[in-house]
Amino acid sequence: MSSRLVFGEAVCHWTTQRTGGTYFPGSGQGVGLERGGELIAGVLFDNFNGQSVQMHVAAEPGKRWMTREYLRFCFAYPFDQMKVKKIIGLVDSTNEAAMTFDKHLGFVEEAVIKDAGKSGDLHILTMTRQQCR
Repeated sequence: MSSRLVFGEAVCHWTTQRTGGTYFPGSGQGVGLERGGELIAGVLFDNFNGQSVQMHVAAEPGKRWMTREYLRFCFAYPFDQMKVKKIIGLVDSTNEAAMTFDKHLGFVEEAVIKDAGKSGDLHILTMTRQQCR
């Protein structure tokens, strides 16, 4: 079954529903992966300030969404099109899977804000172009 990239508001809403975040229409860009007419992964880029952008990732469990092509596009978009210096990820200290995943991709921890997460501390992870695998 073939996959295709999809963009827009629907991806933003889909992603925040799964990450527990909040999305305000027009405040970000969504890049999704659709297979068989079903959205199976979504990345929301928001809080762009000219130098950095926040990246939020969600996926349907067991759907084998992490293809090289999709990952390549999800990192080429902020670095090549938005021309950011850093991508920022915010991870709750209780979300060990997200922390492991982000670090595997090349993110590094820059700071921890005590008691600022939904159920623990808030870890601030970042990635520069040089750290991008």
